[in-house]
Amino acid sequence: MTGHGATKTAQGAEAAPDLSAHLHADHDAHAVHTQGEHAGHSVAMFRDRFWLTLGLSAVVVLFSHMFWNLFGAMPPMFPGSEWIGPVLGTVIFLYGGAPFLKGGLAEVRNRQPGMMLLISMAITVAFLASWATSLGIGGFQLDFWWELALLVTIMLLGHWLEMRALGASRGALEALAALLPDEAERVLDGGAGAGGGTETVPVAELREGDLVLVRAGGRLPADGRIEAGTAELDESMITGESKTVTRGPGAQVVAGTVATDTSLRVRVDAVGESTALAGIQRMVAEAQASSSRAQALADRAAAFLFWFATVAGAITFTAWTLLGSPADAVIRTVTVLVIACPHALGLAIPLVIAISTERAARGGVLVKDRLSLERMRTVGAVLFDKTGTLTKGAPELVGLAPRSGMDDDGLLALAAAVESDSEHPVARAIVRAAKERGLRMPAASGFRASSGRGVEAEVAVGGAPTSPEVSSRVHVGGPALLADLGLDTPAELADAVDRWKARGASVLHVVREGAVVGALALEDSVREESRAAVAALQRRGIRVAMITGDAQQVADAVAKDLGIDEVFAQVLPQDKDRKVAELQGRGLTVAMVGDGVNDAPALARADVGIAIGAGTDVAIESAGVVLAGDDPRSVASVVELSRASYRKMWENLAWATGYNILAVPLAAGVLAFAGIVLSPAAGAVLMSLSTIVVALNAQLLRRLSLDPRDVR
Repeated sequence: MTGHGATKTAQGAEAAPDLSAHLHADHDAHAVHTQGEHAGHSVAMFRDRFWLTLGLSAVVVLFSHMFWNLFGAMPPMFPGSEWIGPVLGTVIFLYGGAPFLKGGLAEVRNRQPGMMLLISMAITVAFLASWATSLGIGGFQLDFWWELALLVTIMLLGHWLEMRALGASRGALEALAALLPDEAERVLDGGAGAGGGTETVPVAELREGDLVLVRAGGRLPADGRIEAGTAELDESMITGESKTVTRGPGAQVVAGTVATDTSLRVRVDAVGESTALAGIQRMVAEAQASSSRAQALADRAAAFLFWFATVAGAITFTAWTLLGSPADAVIRTVTVLVIACPHALGLAIPLVIAISTERAARGGVLVKDRLSLERMRTVGAVLFDKTGTLTKGAPELVGLAPRSGMDDDGLLALAAAVESDSEHPVARAIVRAAKERGLRMPAASGFRASSGRGVEAEVAVGGAPTSPEVSSRVHVGGPALLADLGLDTPAELADAVDRWKARGASVLHVVREGAVVGALALEDSVREESRAAVAALQRRGIRVAMITGDAQQVADAVAKDLGIDEVFAQVLPQDKDRKVAELQGRGLTVAMVGDGVNDAPALARADVGIAIGAGTDVAIESAGVVLAGDDPRSVASVVELSRASYRKMWENLAWATGYNILAVPLAAGVLAFAGIVLSPAAGAVLMSLSTIVVALNAQLLRRLSLDPRDVR
């Protein structure tokens, strides 16, 4: 009924086959695009290789002479025990090291050296030098089997943690398809009359020109124009508007929207790829692709260390060949190349990501995109969707204006009695308000809803103390109801009504026996937490903006209440996407916070998409960060987590690379003239110690509180 609002919905059935096939194709393409150095790999692959390699590595270390020499002891000995290291080390190199060897070759072909090439270089040098030692070739003592085993094991652990932390919005396309019904009722005779028979067909079989029957509560299977019927449509998935919209004959309607109250007959004019829903899907896919082109910090550090190690190795070999002996040159060079790939670097970023995402999850924040935390620290603007994010997404009674002779409680009880048989969100809000006040609602009968007008019922009202109750015909509705009844807003109510309308509230009038007895105001109320959220972000130097499909006066009222810096109102989905791009065009890193299908393209386009967990599946799948609850203060918590995580990443990278900058020259023998030479075994131990330092530093993230109640 007119004036009654509707919250955003996430209802839907399975996808139509034609659109679904297209969505899956885009999903697969996107998955290949976003995997980067892990293309062709999976979480299970790294997990399985890690556990097997870990078991083999324990045995290799147990029988390693170089390891036990550090403690002045000997490993267990028995006939053939000297071949345990070479045999198991070879298995570890070929099986556990395979992902890195393949990745290193790919980086060579792409001329983009990074972590994979650095790891593959280190394990290959260690493998060849260890076999030369085991076979007695060249007289070298470079038994790196245990170091090779631990290096591969720790790198597998790091990449396993990284793959687990990877989050992508790949399910958004399937969630969009789920908004379409699987089947449609096609009218057999093609007529618009109510008596036409129907047949149930798959949505994929619909063609332009078909006439379909959409029953009350059902979703439209295709875009088209209404030929018969008038209904309140929930179009929030397309427009973001929190109220239902009256649509009648000749009106254009969109696939996926819901006829909330009565049935419609719709002439199809777009199916499959031509529908508005498919257009949103394409925007989501394009925006996802555009937001995934970034390099991890560890890769940049690895590229630096690769060239550092290569140059250092070449200088070391040349210097020792000229000033020492070929044997010394080989030993020094191999040591440099092996310890140039620190365990700590392989864990520096994955450990921080793993701990921070686990910490976030405990605080009700799901980090799906591995780069979201890195980007969130640089956010200069947070763009909030209004309905369901800053507001509760459901109407609430905010004002009562009774005429003389009636008080607030009497007016509310009368309206609630009429609305008690309605399931409309506005009706529920009125009844809920009456119950909260403890009011006794009069009995009502003969309830009738008039689409686009309002509701009416016979309400029993009290007579004299000794007289029985009498019934009055009572209507509740908006401006269209008054026009139908030939009534105007009474002068004594005009000021209140004008004031409510100015701030964008929905105004309903209560009419008893042909006379207006009062008015009610309902609006989507602001969450109490929203004020604290806006203030907390602004204190952190972040600009706060709001975007909505609602009218300008509604948006301005909410923005003024919350102290928001910038407002975008009456915005359609494609415009939401463009508004994000507009903010980015100002040089701002943008975080978008939303909960509806209409927010999906903007969530994907933003540098960081943040979905309210109570929102639709599409919004959740399109975002890089998901808030399990609906408290907007959690956005400030994510900013804090991002900044703290980034600090830990750089601290760990500084330690890992700083260790190399000091250890590599010592391993190369720059202080050999002073009798200071870093032996291969000592270098390997220091590498392991650096890994422990990195791990302990990352653990400090657990002290950070992500409880939104702690946000200041």
